[in-house]
Amino acid sequence: MKKLMRSTLMVVLLIAVSTSCDNNVEEDNINSGTDECPDISFSTQVKPVIDNNCISCHNGSQFPDLRTYDGVSNNAAIVKDQVVNRTMPIGGSLTNEEIELISCWVDNGALNN
Repeated sequence: MKKLMRSTLMVVLLIAVSTSCDNNVEEDNINSGTDECPDISFSTQVKPVIDNNCISCHNGSQFPDLRTYDGVSNNAAIVKDQVVNRTMPIGGSLTNEEIELISCWVDNGALNN
């Protein structure tokens, strides 16, 4: 009787272990967020937003100077923070798409592309 109970217990444990392994496997995240943040071009996508919404104030007379790629990229974290929090632009507003565009560009490394 003990042998039968031990065998039954072993079978139950084996089934429990094998099914739990199948259900608890984590999948690797292959995309790493690339669908959410596609490649963004500074020159054709970000610069026009900056030029249309920021340059009237940030034209060299007020920090940060956003007239050039270097000016924008050196202050990318500040720019992102200000537009995401909707602190900037003063007296205007960016669309959600423009905010996402700037945010993705910064998150992707603020490349000069």
